Amino acid sequence: MTTQFPILYWPRKTTTDSEYQLSRKVINTATGTMPTVVTGDLDLSEILAENPNARIYYPVFCESTGWWGELLGGNAVVTDKVIISPECQLMVIESDKNANSSGKNQLLAAEIYPTSGFFKKMNSGIATVADMLATDAGTILALFSGANQSQFISVLESTGNSYLGCIGRY
Repeated sequence: MTTQFPILYWPRKTTTDSEYQLSRKVINTATGTMPTVVTGDLDLSEILAENPNARIYYPVFCESTGWWGELLGGNAVVTDKVIISPECQLMVIESDKNANSSGKNQLLAAEIYPTSGFFKKMNSGIATVADMLATDAGTILALFSGANQSQFISVLESTGNSYLGCIGRY
């Protein structure tokens, strides 16, 4: 079994932040090691190149949008999700070479045209929206959580939308 090197990315001030303290405690309990903390810019490719066994805990807060964009086409995938509070969850990110993600929920990215036809066909049994970003071109870059990738792609293609990829599962 490969030892995982935990890294906690924290984009907010750490002093007096109860979610930060709880995140460190949860990671320490899960891994047996207090995580290294990164508070500045985060370059996932560089960290994973230098630390191939790293497991990066990336906080997604209620107001977080687009956090998943840098995972598209990269060498990192989401392998787990840890709920810290109603306002914060930690997405566990690892190198796709070391990832052992067997969870049922897949994180699927798509570029969609916001039409009623798409939303009528895409029901919660196929996938639910996790995040959406509007583009200048009038489309939406969206992250969905769903269990059946082929069914998701089928709905996308039948409504004239584009599948961008899977960024992991938990």
